[in-house]
Amino acid sequence: MYETNYQRAKTASEAVKLIKAADDGKFVAGGQTLIPTMKARLAAPSDLVDLRHIGDLSGIKVSGKNVSIGAGATHAEVASNAKLAKVCPAVCALAGNIGDPHVRHMGTIGGSVANNDPAADYPAAMLALGATIVTNRRKISADRFFKGLFETALGDDELVKEITFTAPPKAGYAKFPNPASRYAMTGVFVARNKEGVRVAVTGAGEDGVFRAKKMEKALDAKFDSASLDGMSVPADGLMGDIHGSPEYRANLVAVMAKRAVDSANG
Repeated sequence: MYETNYQRAKTASEAVKLIKAADDGKFVAGGQTLIPTMKARLAAPSDLVDLRHIGDLSGIKVSGKNVSIGAGATHAEVASNAKLAKVCPAVCALAGNIGDPHVRHMGTIGGSVANNDPAADYPAAMLALGATIVTNRRKISADRFFKGLFETALGDDELVKEITFTAPPKAGYAKFPNPASRYAMTGVFVARNKEGVRVAVTGAGEDGVFRAKKMEKALDAKFDSASLDGMSVPADGLMGDIHGSPEYRANLVAVMAKRAVDSANG
C-alpha cells in the first residue's frame, strides 16, 4: 500500500465536502473493489472518505410494491430482508449469491451500482427493474445511469444515497458464476410488469450491462422460457477472456435467460 488519508464521514453532506476538499478522493463503503484495486496499485487516491457510518444511507423500506434500499445496505442485509423477499424475492436471491460470506457482509449495493463492474450482479437487476438511483443531487433512471465499462452518470462529487423501484409481479435472475470469485461470467435478470418485459444482461458485454431487446419482444408475446427456444445472441460486442470466449458467453446469455424466466414463473 501507500500513503492515503482516511476520513470517516458522519453525514452525506459531510462526505461530499470531504471529497471536494481532497486532491483525488474516493468514497469507500465496503471496499470490495476499491481496496484490492489499491493493493494492486491500479488506483492511488489521496483520500478515502468512509461512508459506512452514515445512518441515512442504511436501511431497506418496503411499502406495498414500492421498494427503497439505502446505498449502505450490505448484500447480506438485502438477501435476508423478509419484507423485500415477499415482494421481490429475485433481488434477495441475487444478493445471497454474491461472492462469499465476507463479501456479502462488507460489500454494499450502493458501491456495486456506483462502480458498475461489468461482472457485477446488481446492475442487471437495476436495469431490468427500471430502478431509480437517487443521489445527493438528483434522481437518475437506470437506463441513463449505466454508461459503460466501470462508467456511470455520477459526477466526481456525487454520492448514491438510495435505490428505488416498484416490485414487478414476476422477476427472476440466473447467473453462471466464476467458480473462484463468484462474479457473473454471465447473468440475466428478467422482470415482467404491466408495461412489458425487461431483460438485462451482466458479465458478458464489452460495455457492461445491457438490455436484450429481442428477448424482451419474444417474452412480451408469451412469458415462458419456451419463447426463447432457438434464439441466439450475437457474439459481437461480448467479452472474451481466459474464462470464456464471446461465443461461449453468447450461449450463456441464452441459457441463463431461460433459467431466469423459469425462476420468475416458479
